[in-house]
Amino acid sequence: MPIAFETPDQPDVHALIAELDTYLLALYPPEAVYALDVQTLLQPNIRFAVARDAQGAAVGCGAIVLSAAYGEIKRMYVRPAARGTGTARQLMDLLEHTARQAGCPQMVLETGPDNPEALALYTRHGFERCGPYGDYPDDPLSVFMQKKL
Repeated sequence: MPIAFETPDQPDVHALIAELDTYLLALYPPEAVYALDVQTLLQPNIRFAVARDAQGAAVGCGAIVLSAAYGEIKRMYVRPAARGTGTARQLMDLLEHTARQAGCPQMVLETGPDNPEALALYTRHGFERCGPYGDYPDDPLSVFMQKKL
């Protein structure tokens, strides 16, 4: 499955992000969803990866926000039909490689407790639970994780 950094400002990627938003808002109230919008994803310190199937359709995405303190994983999503194919692992590998190249000392992320697939993926990828970071509040609907690089 080809995975590359692309602009999030594409119609098929907008549809993918909208699916992710629908999924998250079915699990959590809007104030507990800390998603980046497409305009923010276009910032120069953010790399946005898209996984495409053999027909070129966007089936997964993930972003990394690069800073001197850490690389933050955002907008990770793989469509249900593409799950179990290694797409999420490949996205995570690319994002980690990018964080390492940028000199980030660690990777961090925020996800929710009602998202067991994401928690399992991040744990398999070497992330461990930690406390809130950055501007995130200590919220019972948030699970914070980190991985030292």
